[in-house]
Formats: sequence, C-alpha cells, structure tokens
Amino acid sequence: MTLNYENTEIRHTQNGGKIVRKVSIKNGKGYKSVTKYHKGKKINSVKKKIHKSHVFMIKFKKFIPGLFSDCKCGTRKNRK
Repeated sequence: MTLNYENTEIRHTQNGGKIVRKVSIKNGKGYKSVTKYHKGKKINSVKKKIHKSHVFMIKFKKFIPGLFSDCKCGTRKNRK
C-alpha cells in the first residue's frame, strides 16, 4: 500500500527570521527537512530520512513528539 503525504509548517521568529519544517512521503518512503531563513536569505537547511516506524505512525495520523529533534540547523561557522 502506497502513501503520499506532504506537510509544511512555517514559523516566524521575532528577529525577522523564518523556520520552515517539511515532511514529504512518497510510495512509503519519506524525508523531513528544516530550513532557516533570515531577512529572506536561506541560512541553513538539513534534510534527513524518516524512520519506517514514523512513516507508519503518520499514516495512521498519530502525533510524533520530537520528529525534528535530530534536524538541528547551525548558524555559526568557525572562521579562522
């Protein structure tokens, strides 16, 4: 049984930034991504696969706490 699903959440921050969290599942395989923007420019983005058990939970409309906890976007770079 195939599952096609897409969802996007956009959160605006107080300092003129924006955080976009996306989930897309096609044919039972899924990806999650977190992208940070500041003043219209993309700062950083992370894209990872979704675990099969999480895809199964999304299929049955269950909430997954901490789905994006491993998608941390770092904004600082080490410059020397």
